[in-house]
Amino acid sequence: MEKHSIPEYVPFTFTKKLKIWLGVAAGIGLLALLWAIFVSQVPSSRIWANLWMNALMFLFIGLGALFFWTVNTLGESSWQINIQRIMESMSLTIPFAIIFFVAAFPGLKELFEWANTEHLDHVLREKTPYLNLPFWLLRLVIYFALWSFFALYLRKISVKNDFEPDEKYLVRLRRASGWFMVVFAISSSTSAWDWLMSIDGHWFSTLYGWYTFSGMFVAALAVITIITIFFKHFNILPNVNTEHLHDLGKYIFAFSIFWAYLWLSQYLLIWYSNIPEETVYYVQRVDHFNTLFYANLIINFVFPFFALMTRGSKRQPLYLGVISFIVLIGHYLDLYLAIMPGAVGNENSKIGFLEIGLPFFYLAAFLVIFLIFFEKAKPVPLNHPYAIESSSYENI
Repeated sequence: MEKHSIPEYVPFTFTKKLKIWLGVAAGIGLLALLWAIFVSQVPSSRIWANLWMNALMFLFIGLGALFFWTVNTLGESSWQINIQRIMESMSLTIPFAIIFFVAAFPGLKELFEWANTEHLDHVLREKTPYLNLPFWLLRLVIYFALWSFFALYLRKISVKNDFEPDEKYLVRLRRASGWFMVVFAISSSTSAWDWLMSIDGHWFSTLYGWYTFSGMFVAALAVITIITIFFKHFNILPNVNTEHLHDLGKYIFAFSIFWAYLWLSQYLLIWYSNIPEETVYYVQRVDHFNTLFYANLIINFVFPFFALMTRGSKRQPLYLGVISFIVLIGHYLDLYLAIMPGAVGNENSKIGFLEIGLPFFYLAAFLVIFLIFFEKAKPVPLNHPYAIESSSYENI
């Protein structure tokens, strides 16, 4: 094989052994849920909050992958072609996330104070034109319809180019990616208001949409990186090289800083304005979730900042994989702090078997859907005009 040629990729097979392992993981998650319901008598609000938190994490990772794919498509970047099918397959988990949202719907009145229309104070009554269940559900359906449409449509065009190489498909990909950016710019913020910020119904932050996006994106980058490292190790993507991992590491490093910038900006804006309606959010978390509050900042900023600062740190697969895994856990913790204090309260919020075990079910479900779709297409879009350039990519 010549230096800049593309190898013949062996089609990926979703093996029985892998299915068994994912079944075991799903079993652990279900066991944690059943234990919480029938054995440990966990408060119902905590159970619903965990279901909601994991549904959001499931969605955010797929949505973040779709964003990353479309950004690279719009920018005509060549380096990412070798990992494009990873992002494609991750984005196809989005339509299935609605199942997990629906599973949490019976607990909406325990999650969102504004959903209890008979017990609204003056502030929440003023917000009812926007925060009411029919309109909230309508927005949710619109979000999922739009995101799912773009994920499925973009995938369809990408796979078509495998069998009918034509520049028109690449033009369609770029055009559709541009429209998705418009939709995502609005919906990523409004969905964050609907699903997270409104849990603390009296509180608001003008930076919250950006903050949620940054956490979503870093979590998705961490998962993309972990999967890429595994696929490289098992020779599923043999032309993924150190340079690709280096770039993924740079993205995690850069957007961890971006996340911290938004975290600090939001905190300082609220701190120096000192308006009780705004400060209550941080007072509750600092007073009652003190350790987790500062651990969140350390894991999601301080740790990746120093761990990924050097060039070599981003070029070692095992090291980068461990860092990515820790960062992923960090953003799960960030989501925990966004949901639990408002939905469950100070006394009932804990980290136990439910919080540790239940994510295994959602992880297994995510990977099953991801691997099914990854198996259905070629591991790399070999007919893409940038495929050779991606395989010979080098950082300068």
